Order: sequence, then C-alpha cells, then structure tokens
Amino acid sequence: MNTLRALTLNAYGGPDTTTVTTRPVPTPGQAQVRVRVRAAGLNGLDWKLREGLVRDAFPIPLPTVLGLELAGVVDAVGPGASRFSPGDRVMGPMGGLGAYADLIVIDEAHLAPIPDGLDDLTAAAMPVAALAAWQSLHMAGPVLPGQRVLVHGAAGGLGAFAVQFAKQAGAHVIATASGADADAVRQLGADQVIDYQTQRFDALVSHIDLVLDYVGGEVLDRSWRVLSAQGVVVGTSSPAILSRTPSGLRGLWFVMKPDGALLAHLAKRVAAGALQARVGEVVAFQDLPAAIERHRLGQVRGKAVVDFSA
Repeated sequence: MNTLRALTLNAYGGPDTTTVTTRPVPTPGQAQVRVRVRAAGLNGLDWKLREGLVRDAFPIPLPTVLGLELAGVVDAVGPGASRFSPGDRVMGPMGGLGAYADLIVIDEAHLAPIPDGLDDLTAAAMPVAALAAWQSLHMAGPVLPGQRVLVHGAAGGLGAFAVQFAKQAGAHVIATASGADADAVRQLGADQVIDYQTQRFDALVSHIDLVLDYVGGEVLDRSWRVLSAQGVVVGTSSPAILSRTPSGLRGLWFVMKPDGALLAHLAKRVAAGALQARVGEVVAFQDLPAAIERHRLGQVRGKAVVDFSA
C-alpha cells in the first residue's frame, strides 16, 4: 500500500474544515518507528485546534493531520531505533499531531509496549489522559495524605485518572461531574461529587490545596475563590490561566510531556486492575469529524476512541 487515510485539518473553523484525505506512506527517521494505527484517542484539543482557539500557544502548519495519541503495531524500524521490533504492540502520545492516520512515524521514546490483557481501544484511550493526569497532579509538588484536591471534569478520560491518582496518594478528593456520572466518579475514589449542572462548587467547598482544572472558562474564574492560603490551580485548557491568575494567588498552565517509561508503568497497572481506564464511545474513522464536533458540544461522555478497523 503506497497511500493511507488521514484526517486532515485544512483551515481553522467548523466541522467542514476537516476531511479524510490520502497521503503517502511515511518513512521512519532516526530513532523513530512506523506504526500501523489500530485505534486513536479523541481529545478536547482536537476541536480547539480546529477552531483556532489555541493557535498562539500551538502554532501548526496547515494542512495538517490531527490526532494526539494511538495504539497499534510496529510496522517498520528506523535507523538507531532499538526498543521495538516489527510486530510489537505499542501505545503512546505523538508529542505533536498526526495520530489520525493509518500509518504514522513516531519517536520510539514516546511509546510504551501494550501489556498482555490490554486491548487496543483501551490502550488508545490511555496515553494523553494517564500521562497528563499524573503529571498535572504532581506539577505543583508532591501530593500529601490529607490534602484537599478538587478535580474539574472528573468524568472525562483525564479527570478519571486524576481522581484515582489523587485518591491513591491519600488526598481527600472532591470532583465536579454531571449527575449522570456521579456514581461512576465515586467508584473511582472521589470522596465528594458535586453535580455542576445543579450545584455551584464554590458555594460548597473551600480550603482546597490543589485544583485540577480540566474545563476552563468560568469554572477557572470561580476556582480561585475556593483555594487555601497556599493553594494552587493547575489548568490544562488554555495558557490564559497565567494572565487570569489574581494577584497573590498561584496558577500554573500545564502541558503534557511524552514519557514512555511512565506510560508503560501505568499501562501495567491498568492491565493488572489497579487502575481503571474507561472507553466511553467508539467511533469509526469516517465519523471522526462528527465525533470531534460532538466533543466540542459536550455530547461525548467519557473517553472517546476511533477504531480504525470499523
């Protein structure tokens, strides 16, 4: 096969700016491998990139192939690559864009082996969410037993991992989610779940040591009110958190960094049942543009993944 499918962003705008195109098969470079993608995870950044909302923080050339994370099988190995061989099952974040394609090339350091017992769809749902949750939870310093941690967007892929990591570190975990997702979030370990559709978290909690804001907007604006004297807000939605941090308070903008070794450790924990990785929706490749738009509209529950065989 000399060509492959790819979901290409042609211009900033709505759903009609993304199209399924045909591209040449890439060749792996130094310390890279080529992977035949079996599944890829959807992320909120997909539609934010499409809309041009983060073009200053993440400038990209257009047209470009979207997609942040994948699971698949090594197809070819480039010069200097030694960690994997053709036929190995792997998972990982791109460290950029390009996962929505049948074949991709990627730095082998970004990848982790998929452990036995972990299927491709679950593996594709993990890289960005698991790494971002772990890294953002620890960005401001170690999490200590008894600390009060507030997780916004706790029912999403990222938030679900953050709730588990914070609880396992001994924190008192408060989560915001829809009422329909409240029981599922409690099962992940949340001590208190606030229904953001009917309740205002800033009227119910205070003295929060760490806010993990995976939502942004007015949720961020209200989060400053609930901090303890030494509290901090770590936000993933926009670098605007830096300019919107009130005087005297602490706000940090987080960007996930690929880490194949950490991902391998977390994947083993999921395979062993020590962590839960939940797939909320599975879509076919040709339905990706519509799925990205549903993500923008808040109509996707849990972590959505695209099945390349569907």
